[in-house]
Amino acid sequence: MDVSEPTASRPRFPRGYGIPESEDGLLSWSWTSERLEGWRNYWLATTNPDGAPHAMPVWGLWLEGAFVFSTSPESRKGRNLARDARAIVHVESDDDVVIVEGQVERIALDDPLAALYEAKYEYRPSHNSADEAWYRLEPRLVYAWDRDYPRTATRFVFD
Repeated sequence: MDVSEPTASRPRFPRGYGIPESEDGLLSWSWTSERLEGWRNYWLATTNPDGAPHAMPVWGLWLEGAFVFSTSPESRKGRNLARDARAIVHVESDDDVVIVEGQVERIALDDPLAALYEAKYEYRPSHNSADEAWYRLEPRLVYAWDRDYPRTATRFVFD
């Protein structure tokens, strides 16, 4: 369950994208949360030291209004996150688009989190693994639309 619901509005895209001005067709936060909860694979984007983007697939959980995932602290994405906590994650989908922008913080793996992860992926992470660091991406902005783009293009802003 999400801690608080964000404010929905239209994204600020250039005019040529055809984004309507009216609120008719905006997606609900519940629609967006369902996609974030239900997807199996996600794409995580971080920034390399030279400013180049780096995107890799990850498994994760949408949990209490944030995206939780793990990676080795020695992986490129782990090293990038240690240097710059800004990241983007989006669901792996052709028609349902959900893009989450925000800040990442390291968190501890606890038994409830391990159990949720195991229920979703049939893999139970270990508390004692030096190869897995756990992260929580706190959303700042979320963009979402479905196959009825641009009518459904929605931007969610978090306080």
